[in-house]
Amino acid sequence: MHFIKHETAGITEGGKFIMLRSAHVNDIEEMNKLVNHFAKKDLMLPRSLSELYENVRDYYVCVENGSIIGCAALHVFWKDLAEIKSVAVKENYQRKGIGRQLIQKCLEEGKALGINRLFALTYIPEFFERMGFKRVDKELLPHKIWSECVKCYKFPDCNEIPLMIEI
Repeated sequence: MHFIKHETAGITEGGKFIMLRSAHVNDIEEMNKLVNHFAKKDLMLPRSLSELYENVRDYYVCVENGSIIGCAALHVFWKDLAEIKSVAVKENYQRKGIGRQLIQKCLEEGKALGINRLFALTYIPEFFERMGFKRVDKELLPHKIWSECVKCYKFPDCNEIPLMIEI
């Protein structure tokens, strides 16, 4: 398992330089490639460059030796509700705890902001379930979140599964 220091540099057992930090505008193009790599495989929804730039403050990245190896976002919808989205980790770094640490960072931020419910819409619900998320009926989510969905090319035939966790 990789050891990641939040917001600071860390050295893994293998001597690799890994850091988890807030995203910067200079990270966006690499994040876009990472997210859309998985979107092309139908494992997540694509994100445009403009969407990533507009929401850069929502994102965290995991960086190894200057290269983005993972990302995730916490997007606030209401005073008690936020979404974790665009969780992506390069294939050769998966199953090493990086995705878990990115989501944990989002959970910590949500708690610090006073948000008590976080949800995710995903094609891989088992990953989130291992972190304590529970499947919920889409009808439990407020209509406000669907404003993004109606712009999606998969709407209304999207098979994303909604999950929620209370913190």
